[in-house]
Amino acid sequence: MNPIRFHINGRLTEAFVRADMTVLEWLRSNPQTCGSKEGCAEGDCGACSILLANPGSDAGDFGAVNSCIMLMGQIEGCSLITVEGLSPNESERHPVQVDMAENGSSQCGFCTPGIVMSLAGLLNRNSNPNDEQIHDALAGNLCRCTGYRPIVEAAKSAADKSIDRLAKLAGSAIASDDASNVIGNEDSVFFRPKTLTELCTIRSEHPSAALLAGGTDLGLGVAEAKTRWPMAIVTAGVGEMLQINEYDDHISFGGAVTWERALPYLHRLYPSFATMVRRFGSTQVRNMGTIAGNIGNASPIGDGPPALIALGAIIVLASVDGEREILLEDFCTGYRQTVLADDEVISQIKLPLPKASQQFRVYKISKRYDQDISTVCGAFSIEIVDGIIANAHVAFGGMAATSQRCPGAEAALNGNQLGMELIEAVSAAINAHFSPLDDWRGSAKYRDVVAANLFERFVRDVAGETVEVMAL
Repeated sequence: MNPIRFHINGRLTEAFVRADMTVLEWLRSNPQTCGSKEGCAEGDCGACSILLANPGSDAGDFGAVNSCIMLMGQIEGCSLITVEGLSPNESERHPVQVDMAENGSSQCGFCTPGIVMSLAGLLNRNSNPNDEQIHDALAGNLCRCTGYRPIVEAAKSAADKSIDRLAKLAGSAIASDDASNVIGNEDSVFFRPKTLTELCTIRSEHPSAALLAGGTDLGLGVAEAKTRWPMAIVTAGVGEMLQINEYDDHISFGGAVTWERALPYLHRLYPSFATMVRRFGSTQVRNMGTIAGNIGNASPIGDGPPALIALGAIIVLASVDGEREILLEDFCTGYRQTVLADDEVISQIKLPLPKASQQFRVYKISKRYDQDISTVCGAFSIEIVDGIIANAHVAFGGMAATSQRCPGAEAALNGNQLGMELIEAVSAAINAHFSPLDDWRGSAKYRDVVAANLFERFVRDVAGETVEVMAL
């Protein structure tokens, strides 16, 4: 079987290991790369953060990822930089390392390597970040000792210095065409197709293989439960599924497009959606997680589907027999059940472009504001023509076994003016349609109340009132 080949800190390396081994496990087993730490083992704390660029990328494409939930089979042909690689010798330390050391930004030091990597990744892409961008880059890193003020100050100080180091640290990129299609060993084989045709063929031949996009959810099983995958198909290198194309009436995101790549487009088209995307995934998670993966996971509390459903998104399902299109709202048929056939993949997500008459908002309620599982997620999209609601879409996650629209609420909205007088009817329709469960995130009663209140928030938001944003 083919070894897994990648550059790490400028050195071409071959790893003869299981493809389903976590990258962090491999790093920690090597004395020269054990600076990356294991904290949560679920992509939350950021202590394991490293920088990664995909095959054929240049240094400008390096981004922070969580090595604890990334699998070795995902890094074939990639270039990695660890905290050791940022400082090849004492005289060439990265400015972030220098400034954090000089201003006392580290106490116990356990979280420091991951923080350094996150900030180095930020400054590689943005040489002059503002406070919001620095905080966003640090949202996936936990520090329980120092506090974030000196860390943010170190980031600002480092931003004033010339930082062009990652290109020479990366090593020569492995061309996309040279990355192996089949890697791992006899116990764990990963297929890495490069075209949609190859992907569909492999999928038809191995329908029981795990379909792996970013792995921000599936990787948890390996990191925490030590689940083993004898076979998986990685979509990250499929050229057609990495494309973003904008047309007259819609924008198309390939199934392997990450949330981080999609974020600038969402910010321009649907700012409320972009705000929510920043909340449900840190930079490390957004650099790995894909739109199709979030949909295909079929979680009732997935953050993307409520917004996409309310916006009328269409998904393209591809197989060796061709393609078919369905509305996203028709994808899930029950709890973790979908219409996806064994030989199909989600190849595209088509999102309609906003209309001048359209108002859209999506709200996520969770115990923490950032990086937390939804208790309730509500999305509202309406078109207002001559002061009257002409087309309303209302969708919720966390209220049923699937993310779904609320026809009763939409009927109560259509043909009326948007205003506070609709709250009672819409709230009643929401409560009549859904029968949420009680769990540790919130009781059924709590969810009923919150979901109804989100419509009032939408009314006030569209009217221009300032609504305080907090985790509830």
